[in-house]
Amino acid sequence: QVQLVESGGGLVQAGRSLRLSCAASGRSFSTSVTGWFRQAPGKERAFVGVISWSGGVTSVADSVKGRFTISRDNAKNKVYLQMNNLKPEDTAVYYCAVKRSAYSSSTNAYSKEYDYWGQGTQVTVSS
Repeated sequence: QVQLVESGGGLVQAGRSLRLSCAASGRSFSTSVTGWFRQAPGKERAFVGVISWSGGVTSVADSVKGRFTISRDNAKNKVYLQMNNLKPEDTAVYYCAVKRSAYSSSTNAYSKEYDYWGQGTQVTVSS
């Protein structure tokens, strides 16, 4: 069992940065793939990025490539989403999620592949 808690969201102006944190409890977190998703009002939940259990492999969606990066600190049981040059279209609730299956480029982007979810943190970007 893994419990996840996101933090770091807030209201920022376009062009600024935020760093989201995902804090986990549970022994399996450090050996699990962790993803970030977001959901804007009236839209489906969308993949943002993913990181392997070791942190050695990451991938982000094309919509945030070059602006968002993912990292993790397994000693602290945390995964981070660094968001730079934020745009109004980045406004959404951001969720971290863990999947028990292996890192796979063919499945990482699908929310149904993830077994545990946090409650989300709101990010609002004003123009």
